[in-house]
This record gives sequence, structure tokens and C-alpha cells, in this order.
Amino acid sequence: MNLTVHQSINIHMLKVNSVTNSSVLQIGSAGQLQAYADLHNTGEYEEFAEEAEPQDISDEPLVPLAPPTTA
Repeated sequence: MNLTVHQSINIHMLKVNSVTNSSVLQIGSAGQLQAYADLHNTGEYEEFAEEAEPQDISDEPLVPLAPPTTA
């Protein structure tokens, strides 16, 4: 089954607070999301950063979670 969607979208203001490596911003309809990634060397670094040292691992979450609620 083929479905063709024609859209006209007017965006007067779009505010994006943050963009991370796994962010998805979708405007309109899409039958399929395709992964896309760019890697930019904006600091013009010439070598890799030093390897990170592992820190003490705690059993508690780093971000406190709200208790579950019943609907």
C-alpha cells in the first residue's frame, strides 16, 4: 500500500533547549526514521583525549527517581 502525504507546515518559532547524540527532532510525518550522525572537530584538536579513568560505582542511581504512582 502506498500512501502519499502532502503537508504545509509554518513554524513561527522553534526553541530547542538541547541536542544530544541520541536526539530526534521530527516535524511533520515520516514513515521511517533514518539514523544520521555528524562528527565535527570544532576545536581543531590534533589528537585524541586521554583515556578516562573509571570512578567508584555506586548502587544508587545518579538521578533520584520519583516514586511510582497509581493511575
